[in-house]
Amino acid sequence: MLADGSAPGAAVPSLWRSGRSLSCEAKSCQTGKISTTEAAVQSQTTQDASVQTDQSIDAAQAFQQEVQVDYTSLLLFLKRVEDVVIKELNKNWTSRAFDGYEVNWTDQNEAVLCLHTLSYPEAQNQHLQVTSVSWNATGSVLACSYGRLTDGDWSTEKSYVCTWNLDRRGLDPKHPDLVVDVPSSVLCLAFHPSQPSLIAGGLFSGEVVVWDTSRREDPLIWRTGLTDDTHTDPVYQVNWLPDAKHRNHFQLLSVSTDGKLLVWREERDGRLALAEGFALVAQQIPRSAQLKKLTWGEAAVGVTSLSFSHFDPRVFIVGVEGGYSLKCSMAAETPALHRTGSSVPLRAPAELAFSPHGGPVNLFLSCGTDGQVQLNSMLQTQPLLSLQLSKKYLFCVRWSPVRPLSSQKPAVSIKQAAAECPVYCLEFNIKQTQLLAAGDATGTVRVWQLSSDFTEQGPREMTHLEQLASEATD
Repeated sequence: MLADGSAPGAAVPSLWRSGRSLSCEAKSCQTGKISTTEAAVQSQTTQDASVQTDQSIDAAQAFQQEVQVDYTSLLLFLKRVEDVVIKELNKNWTSRAFDGYEVNWTDQNEAVLCLHTLSYPEAQNQHLQVTSVSWNATGSVLACSYGRLTDGDWSTEKSYVCTWNLDRRGLDPKHPDLVVDVPSSVLCLAFHPSQPSLIAGGLFSGEVVVWDTSRREDPLIWRTGLTDDTHTDPVYQVNWLPDAKHRNHFQLLSVSTDGKLLVWREERDGRLALAEGFALVAQQIPRSAQLKKLTWGEAAVGVTSLSFSHFDPRVFIVGVEGGYSLKCSMAAETPALHRTGSSVPLRAPAELAFSPHGGPVNLFLSCGTDGQVQLNSMLQTQPLLSLQLSKKYLFCVRWSPVRPLSSQKPAVSIKQAAAECPVYCLEFNIKQTQLLAAGDATGTVRVWQLSSDFTEQGPREMTHLEQLASEATD
């Protein structure tokens, strides 16, 4: 018969821990003894040796011996050839075969080459045009400004100023070294004559600004602001002028279609202050100009371009709306008939009017919307030479820094852009005279390397140009 029951538990003691501790054993290992040996070596003996040629007594005596010359025969020879030699020397003295010739050891360039095609894609996406180009004082950095010359307005659409260092390795033509955002279209640029990083610009809003390209984060250092002295129309040209009162200092001259030419000086607070100014008023322009589009009186005459004389820093030529060129002087004292308020009195600079469009001293070039280029003299109103170069507008003309006179026909035609796209600006590199930069309406700047035909002055070229200048005084 089965029944429930309980039995006591069973236990088995562990001997593992106690057994392990009792069987521990310590052992060690060591490398055998390392033997070392030191040894040294040194030279024990030295020896010098030399060799020298012995002077030959016979050779020294022969060298010191006086050379025997037959003076009688030499005199007879000179008398016999004297007349012939004198005749040839006189002929060479009066010959003009090598006038203007200079030996040129540089490599000859047979063709015009496009070295760089520069652009800023963001400006091109906005369909902005290249309005101005400028080389810096070293000739290595090229700047261009973007804006609108055809349909500009007073909107807040921003534009750009871009710079490229053409000597820098790894140049990216579509990635400028510096891009400056500007709140208004930039219509003109001018690098400082001696400080390579300073560049001035004129804006569509009428402002004049100066940037320091060495300051990447905030390049703007001076500006006129919008005051009573500021231009009320777009600024079409800026120039750096030597300051007559402070040596090695420069001031800025700006011209605008509001008829004013203003000279600015820098202030410590980052402001450009008006130093002096001029105004072109129709009533004070020489009657020879015959400005038909303007009512004679106090109407302002818009200025679109300006160029100073290299021989008289007080004399300059301005191009005005209507196609006329006016000779002006910084020394003018006549007050301008200008009613607009200004912190300094404005003066009337115009002295002489030249014929409108339909180098050596006294000569200057002009171009216009009639497609003509005119060679003018400051001594007469009629042009010395007129060249019909195009049936369309001409926006810019420049003297070659090397070849001021070539021919009356185009020596070469360079295709800047496709589909007859306008070229608005061009500028020679003064340091590297074979380089020419040109900007167009597609937002592209091309740097051209001219051939040797355009970088080497021909014989008597300056003489011919001086003859043209002298015709104005006959």
